[in-house]
Amino acid sequence: MARSKKSLFALLSLMLVLTLALSACGDKNGGKNDSKSGEAASGEGSKNEKPVELLWYTIGTPQKDTDRVMEEVSKYTKEKIGVTVKMKQIDWGDYNQKMQVMTASGEPMDILFTASWAFDYVQNARKGAFYEIDDLLKKEGKGIVDALDPAFLEGTKVNGHNYGIPANKELPAQEVWRFNKQLLDKYNLDISKVYSLESLEPMLKTIKEKEKDVTPFAVDKNYGPYVPYDYVIEKMPLAVKVGTTDYKLVNVLETPEMKQALATMHKYYKAGYIPTEAATISSLTDLQASGKWFTDRATTQPLADNLWSANNGYPVISTPASEALIYNWSVMGSMQAISANSEHPEKAMEFLNLLNTDPVLRNMVDSGIENVHFKKVGDNVAENLPESKNYDMPTFSLGNVMLTYLTPADPADKWEQFKTFNDTGKPAPLLGFNFDPTNVATEIAAVNNVKEEFWAPLMTGTVDPEKYVPQAIEKFKAAGLDKIMEEAQRQIDEWRAANK
Repeated sequence: MARSKKSLFALLSLMLVLTLALSACGDKNGGKNDSKSGEAASGEGSKNEKPVELLWYTIGTPQKDTDRVMEEVSKYTKEKIGVTVKMKQIDWGDYNQKMQVMTASGEPMDILFTASWAFDYVQNARKGAFYEIDDLLKKEGKGIVDALDPAFLEGTKVNGHNYGIPANKELPAQEVWRFNKQLLDKYNLDISKVYSLESLEPMLKTIKEKEKDVTPFAVDKNYGPYVPYDYVIEKMPLAVKVGTTDYKLVNVLETPEMKQALATMHKYYKAGYIPTEAATISSLTDLQASGKWFTDRATTQPLADNLWSANNGYPVISTPASEALIYNWSVMGSMQAISANSEHPEKAMEFLNLLNTDPVLRNMVDSGIENVHFKKVGDNVAENLPESKNYDMPTFSLGNVMLTYLTPADPADKWEQFKTFNDTGKPAPLLGFNFDPTNVATEIAAVNNVKEEFWAPLMTGTVDPEKYVPQAIEKFKAAGLDKIMEEAQRQIDEWRAANK
């Protein structure tokens, strides 16, 4: 199916019969009586009992046909596990605020989307917004556990417990330099030896001299030079070096790697390679749509070049800018949690288990009704029909993406490529550690104000680091950065001791 607007990621496929059979063995595993689940797995329980309605909140632009699709989903899940599903979508920009209000007020809900970047998973788990699912995973969620790389569940533990189910997708995060291939070909530029920030310079110079209307290095206010450090809090300067043995926290602005990167960025800014207004640009979408850019940096996944090329309408290629590392934020990029207010947590987990192991259900939720919104053109290959415009969902946010059907343009081994990519990922130093900011909340607020003043201008090269880095360091210290680092170091040391 042509999903040019969707982010497609990874998976391993499991047989539903095995999954549900294992889930139905709760008594043998010392759990609650699962006779109802066993009946539902064979389609018997749902015929004799009133189905449980699950309310599912998720992120994304509300779609015209959502209710229509959920009616079909409910017919399927009623037969399988005795539940029906009602989905409520909240648009991207409204999701955080609306979910905060609804969970705080005790609004009824069963399942909800959460992530490192949307309705903050760690903080809301600590606040008690989510149901602790350790036991549910062992009973009703066995198929999920079997399907996921262990790093997903290990990396999403909060205080030693799981509160959400990560989507089975690409596991590591790897930075790449992306290039507008039309310009590479036009000037016969070779990217085979490009890796470091500094290695871009000869090509940036060529583009600047020969393409007056092109931005050589597309950078916006969200950019930060890649340095081999694992941040305790994203875009705050306290971090641990990749490959560390002592897990000593440092102020990344004081490291030689960051000093060199900022100097290079300022050099590029003065040379005119970076947009003059980079520190205030919110998005590069319009620039990329125009094709008037040469290179930028992005986080990749297998076959990402194909996706980027399809989105832009012209060829884009990439080359690595870092190794593939598994960070907390990469394993928490897309998750489903069960609400602490749910009256049916067991049934919610049964549904999530089915969603993450049954290709029929997963693709119905993702792409709509077969022969209405999409049609299959192979055993696991499908393409969109015109009605798909009424049900265009963000694939990555809905569970196990490795169960989604291939598009006609995808290679047959697409998901094997994802698995290989996942296997190559190395754990970042702080994978599994989640900082508790409670004791330094005041200092974090003050440090965040300093960050807002200095971070974007420094990272985009807009200001001279020789002058502004010392000022930033001084203000960070005055705001309480040392106290935050001391608290974070204590927690890291305790975490390491507890986890050997």
